[in-house]
Amino acid sequence: MAKSTDIRPIVKLRSTAGTGYTYVTKKNRRTNPDRMVLRKYDPVARKHVEFKEER
Repeated sequence: MAKSTDIRPIVKLRSTAGTGYTYVTKKNRRTNPDRMVLRKYDPVARKHVEFKEER
């Protein structure tokens, strides 16, 4: 039986603004095999920026 972490690993999203702020989320490896990029709020920069998946 496969673990749920095999299909949905925990990934760290780092801000592209250079502030060092991160979000932690899970992603579905079957539907999104490439690296995730989300536009989220960075409280250090006080604006919405792109967050890219870090491995």
